[in-house]
Amino acid sequence: MEIRFFRDAPIDQEDRHLPADTYNLSRVLLARAGSGCLFVPIRSMQYLAVIDAEEIIFTHREAAREVEIAWTRFRPDARAGLDQPVAYRALYYRPDARETMKRLQGEFHKALALLDQRRSPGEPARILDFPGATPDAD
Repeated sequence: MEIRFFRDAPIDQEDRHLPADTYNLSRVLLARAGSGCLFVPIRSMQYLAVIDAEEIIFTHREAAREVEIAWTRFRPDARAGLDQPVAYRALYYRPDARETMKRLQGEFHKALALLDQRRSPGEPARILDFPGATPDAD
């Protein structure tokens, strides 16, 4: 399945830092997805985040195919440890996008944590032993 998102040239941009726990969790969940991208619903704001190897885009439910904000140019190599924030560039495609950013980083982290909680097994897997079943002998 292919989903296309559209965007014009950004109308504004700024350099920012993403907390280490948010960046690290986004990479772990992306790796677990195994499909090259991960969809993260941010229900509290009615946004959808789409994570891929190079950027994270955000769309609002009212314009679901139009990118409102993109986080790109992540610089995890510039940090000295995994517990340090990661520099990135925020690109804004709508006039009110900077206002949205005031809540977006925090709500994005909450949505990632919820997704991680739902996808993580509650306990280790175990093999069930069925009485009377015998393996086929050759």
